[in-house]
Amino acid sequence: MASSEPLLGDTYSVTPRSKMGRAGTVGSTAVGVLLFVAVVLCFLSMRVIEPAAAAVVVTLGSVSTNTLTSGLHFINPFASTVPFTLKTQLLEQANHVPTKEGLTVELDVACLFHVTPDKVRDVFLSLGEKYQSTIVEPELASAVRGLTSEAEASALYTSGRAEMQAKLLSELQKVLEPRGISVESVLLKAVVLPELLKASIESKVSAEQDSERMQFIIAKERQEAQRKTIEAQGIADFQKIVSADVTQALLQWKGIEATKEISMSQNTKVVFVGNSPSSLPVLMGGSEAASPAAATVATPPK
Repeated sequence: MASSEPLLGDTYSVTPRSKMGRAGTVGSTAVGVLLFVAVVLCFLSMRVIEPAAAAVVVTLGSVSTNTLTSGLHFINPFASTVPFTLKTQLLEQANHVPTKEGLTVELDVACLFHVTPDKVRDVFLSLGEKYQSTIVEPELASAVRGLTSEAEASALYTSGRAEMQAKLLSELQKVLEPRGISVESVLLKAVVLPELLKASIESKVSAEQDSERMQFIIAKERQEAQRKTIEAQGIADFQKIVSADVTQALLQWKGIEATKEISMSQNTKVVFVGNSPSSLPVLMGGSEAASPAAATVATPPK
C-alpha cells in the first residue's frame, strides 16, 4: 500500500499566495497610470479656437502649413497655438502733418482693417503677433503725411476731404494687402488748424456773408423801386382815365351841390358866392359867423 507521506529527497515548488496578490496589484496600478496619462495627453491635445479667429500651430519651433479655424481641435500635445482675430479692428492716430502752404495741422485719422483669413500664416511668419504696431501704424502715418503735404489746408475740411480719404484708402490697400492685411476704410475724423489760419478763415467767411447780405439788400431795394414804379404808373393811368370824363362845368355843379348840402345843416356858416361863372362858393364857419338867415345859396349857372 503506497504511503502518502513525502519521501526524503523529493523536491516541491510552492508559490505563496501573498506573492501572487502583489503581482496583480502592480498590474492594475500600471493600467491605471496608463489611463491617467492618456487622459492627460488628451486634455493637453485639445485646443479651442474662438469665433471669428484663426490660429497658427507651432510644434517645437516648426510652423504648421495649415491654420486652425474656430472650434475644437486635437493637436500634438507638445504644440502651441498662436491665435489671430479676423474681426474688424480700429486704429486711431493723431498726426501733426504739414500742408502745401507749409502750415502744420493736427489731423485725427481712423483706419478700419482686418487680417485676411487665408494669409494668417504669412502674417505670423513675416510680421508676428504685433503686426499692427509693426506695419499698420507706420504705413498709415506715412500715407497721411505724404498726401497732406500735397494738399492745401482748406481741402481738409471742404469738398477735398472725401477725395483725400479715397486716396489714403487706395495707398494703404496697395501696401498692406500683399502682406495679408485688408484695409476696409480710412476716415478723417477731426482737423485742428493753427490759430492764425483759423482767424483768417473766419474773417474770409464773415466777409463772404457780409457780401451776400449786401446783395440781398440791393435786390430787395431794387424790387421795392420796381414796386413803387408800378404803383406810380397805376396812379397816373387812373388819373388819366378819370380826368378824361371830368369837365369844368361838372366840377362847378358838384361844388354847388356840396355847398347847398352844407348850408342846410344846423352848424353856423357863411356862404360867399363868387361873381364870376367859374367861381365856386366859399364857406366860412364858426360861432362868430352870422345867423343862418344870412346864408345865401347860389343857383347853378345857366
